[in-house]
Amino acid sequence: MIFVAIMIKRDITQELLVQLQEYPIVTILGPRQAGKTTLVRHVLPDYDYVSLEDPEHRELAVEDPKAFLKRYQGKTIFDEIQRTPILLSYLQGIVDSEKVNGRFVLTGSHQLELRAAVSQSLAGRTGVLHLLPLSIAELKGAKIEFDDFESYVVNGFLPRIYDQNQRANRAYSNYYQTYVERDVRQLIKLKDVSLFEKFIKLLAGRVGQLVDYQSLSNDVGVSAITIKQWLSILEASFVVFKLPPYFEDFGKRVIKSPKYYFTDVGLLAYLLGIEQSEQVSRDPLVGNIFENLVVIEALKDRYNQGRSADLYFFRDSNGVEIDLLCKTAAGLVGVEIKSSSTWHAKFAKGLLTFSGSNTPLSRGLVVYSGESIALSNHIEVVSYKQFSMH
Repeated sequence: MIFVAIMIKRDITQELLVQLQEYPIVTILGPRQAGKTTLVRHVLPDYDYVSLEDPEHRELAVEDPKAFLKRYQGKTIFDEIQRTPILLSYLQGIVDSEKVNGRFVLTGSHQLELRAAVSQSLAGRTGVLHLLPLSIAELKGAKIEFDDFESYVVNGFLPRIYDQNQRANRAYSNYYQTYVERDVRQLIKLKDVSLFEKFIKLLAGRVGQLVDYQSLSNDVGVSAITIKQWLSILEASFVVFKLPPYFEDFGKRVIKSPKYYFTDVGLLAYLLGIEQSEQVSRDPLVGNIFENLVVIEALKDRYNQGRSADLYFFRDSNGVEIDLLCKTAAGLVGVEIKSSSTWHAKFAKGLLTFSGSNTPLSRGLVVYSGESIALSNHIEVVSYKQFSMH
């Protein structure tokens, strides 16, 4: 499919504009190539723009932060701020003396060190947003729509694929080598790249399953501690999203292990060796791949409203299971995810059982790959294309 190069409107735009009126600084975190730079430059054309990936800017910022910041007396965007965290304490001084909202916009793609630095230096002074790659709704707004979920999986959601008509598989191969592998190597000082590649491909093969650190460690050939470290770095770099278990009584943790999903299902497809949409439906992991797609769409929906994730899964010793739970102001929302395009009443069983024996759900949804239908038992049956958490 050939895409016409257009600026795809991002759903987070409204929340960004609101936070610029509320805070002196707004920090936008998200994975590489999710569209952070394009967003801020398009929405804020009157701001000065500085990329801290540029060695000259970075060198001056590190060596003489005061002289560097004196160059930017007006409203300014500092891109990839994690390269120069030393600037954060100086920005604190500037915004405290100027008392102007919307003075700085910061973007960053590593939340591990950045989160700690931001919360330490800029507590109460910055709004924090998370931008993930494009959503199904954002693509639809740009009149880009696929007939089946398999095509969304194979094409993925990197803006560059749609802006520049790139071949998806080649784009994700380059993305993996240029960003995932390079960034992770820098963070963990990894000498043997083949070990990490083995690990991330094995992780892709276990997507949406309860993580077993010992099993992964045995298969990769590194310690379970190393596996946990690598997972935390992938999570901090927004490559994967950790879905924790939900438990009402924190003294009785029914399931302790989390599940992991890839923040872009296109990268997951690449790691699984999937190049054509027909391969998705034949893959033994088709249900997990579809689940990954839907879970991350829910995450994008939450983030684009400026909300925290507040997403969980539920499983108890009696076999009651819900794929996705979300804490909202109205109560608990439960989501069951099925890759089938044909509706079966049994799909709602987990939702009805949970509501009957645990906290009653404020909303119960079954998301599948068929058409949305109305039921009389308060369960909403929606197509993945229409799925929204609000």
